[in-house]
Amino acid sequence: MLATVSSAALQGIQAAPVMVEVNSGESGDPRLIMVGLPDAAVKESDDRVFSALANSGYRKPQTRTTINLAPGDLRKEGPIYDLPIALGILAATNQLEGGQRLRDYLVAGELSLSGATRPIRGGLAFAMQARASGKRGVLLPLASAREASLVSGIEVYGVESLHQAMRFIEGGLELPNLAGKTAFDPNPDKAEMDFAEVKGQSTVKRAVEIAVAGGHNLLMIGPPGSGKSMIAKRIPGIMPEPSHDEFLEILQIESAAGVTTQATRLQKRRPYRAPHHTISDVGLLGGGSIPGPGEISLAHNGVLFMDELPEFKRSALEVMRQPLEDGSVTISRSAGKVTLPCNFMLVAALNPCPCGYLGSQQKECCCSPHQVRKYRQRVSGPLLDRIDLHIEAPALSIAELREAKPGESSAAIRERVEASRNIQRTRFSNTNIRSNADMNHKAIREHCPIGPDLGDLLQRAMEQLKLSARAYDRILKVSRTIADLDHSENIQSQHLLEAIQFRSLDRSENI
Repeated sequence: MLATVSSAALQGIQAAPVMVEVNSGESGDPRLIMVGLPDAAVKESDDRVFSALANSGYRKPQTRTTINLAPGDLRKEGPIYDLPIALGILAATNQLEGGQRLRDYLVAGELSLSGATRPIRGGLAFAMQARASGKRGVLLPLASAREASLVSGIEVYGVESLHQAMRFIEGGLELPNLAGKTAFDPNPDKAEMDFAEVKGQSTVKRAVEIAVAGGHNLLMIGPPGSGKSMIAKRIPGIMPEPSHDEFLEILQIESAAGVTTQATRLQKRRPYRAPHHTISDVGLLGGGSIPGPGEISLAHNGVLFMDELPEFKRSALEVMRQPLEDGSVTISRSAGKVTLPCNFMLVAALNPCPCGYLGSQQKECCCSPHQVRKYRQRVSGPLLDRIDLHIEAPALSIAELREAKPGESSAAIRERVEASRNIQRTRFSNTNIRSNADMNHKAIREHCPIGPDLGDLLQRAMEQLKLSARAYDRILKVSRTIADLDHSENIQSQHLLEAIQFRSLDRSENI
C-alpha cells in the first residue's frame, strides 16, 4: 500500500516542500530502501524509526518497503523526516486510519528510540511553507511548535511522541491549537548590562548613541582596558525593541541555525553576536554543503561585534564588504544557491598599534611607525569606508575609575534613540528604508540637502582628509541622524562638523 506525507527541507532559512512516499507490501526480501538524495542522518532514520515503532507498540513492515523523498534532485539532511516516515509506514501497513487528515498537515520531527519527539531546526520556516502550500497546519515536536505558532493563518500542533501524533491523526486525541498564542517571553532577561556602569568615555558613548539611532556601523580605536568591549556589550540595551516582522526575521534565522532548539524560552530581543577572530569565512558569512546562516546572518536586525578587527583573516574581512552594502549575502554551492538576510549594525574595535599603547599616557608604545602602519593596513580602505563612525577610546585615568557617580542609564539613552527612530520611521514610511544608514543616493539627495556654505565646508574636509565618495555619503547620513537626535528638520553646521569628527582613522597620519 502507498502512503504519502507532506514534509519540507530546509534551504538556508527557507523551507522547500518535500513529499515522503512510503510503499509497503512489495515482493522481495523484507528490507527498507530509501531514495531521494538522503544524507547520512536521513539514511540512519530507519533504525530510529523501527525502534520508535516497536517501543510505541506498533509493528515494523514485514515486506520490502521503499521510501522516496521527492523531489529526487533536492538533497535532504538531518533527522527531521523521522516522524513523517514513521507515520507513512503506519499508514502504508494499515496501522493508521485517517489518511485525509494526514494529508492536511505538514509533518516534521526527530524521534528518539523510545518514540518521543525531539526539537528540530526550522520550525518557523516549516510553518511558513505549510501556509504557502495551502496546508491546514503543521505537526511538529512541541518545542519547535512554539516558534511556529507565531505564523498566522494555519493551525499549529505540538506532539511529544509518535503515539500522540498517531492518535491525533486518527482523531482519538485533541491537541491544543498553538496558533496565535504567545510563544515568546515579552520580557527579556532583566539582568541587562547598563551604560550607567561605564565610567567616563562620554565621547564614545555619544558616538554609540548616534550609531544606534541611525543604524550606522561603528569602529572604536583604543588601548587595552579602555572599555571598548564593555561598551559594545551594552549596545543591545539601548536599541529599540524589534517589531513583530523584525522579530520573525530574527527567529527564522535562529531557528534555521538551531539556536532556538537550545532555548528554554523565546525572547523578543535583538541579537548580539561576537565571533572570535579565528572564525572561518564560512562561519562568518554562512555556507556549508547545504548553505546555512553564518554569524552575519545571525546578527540580522541586531549587533555584530568584531573585537580585535585586524586579527581577523583578511579574506573574512573582505568578503563582508558586499553584505555590509546590500544587507544580504548570496551563497552558491553545488547543492543550491540561497540568499540570506544580514542587515546588521557592525561594531568593531581595534588597538591603535600592535602593542596597544600608541598615544597612551600610562605605558610607552614599543612599536615602530612601520609596524603601526602595517598593523592598521590589515583593515582595507574600502572596508573602513563602509564604517560610518570612527571614534577613539582613550585609556581612563585612575581618577576617572574612582569616580563614584554613575553615568547616564541605558533607559535614558534608549528613549532618545527611539525618538530618533520614530522620526526616521515616519520619514521612510512609504519606502523599504528602515533607518538613515539604509538610505540610497536618491534618498540622500532628498533628505540630506545642504546649502552652499555647508557644501563648501564638506568639500574642504573631503579634500583635506582625502575621503572617497562613499565616505561623503556616510558623513551626510550621520549628519542626518545627529539632526534627528537634535529634533532639527535641516542639517546644521554643528551636525555636519560632528559627523566629520567621527572619521578618526581618515585623519590619522599612520594610514
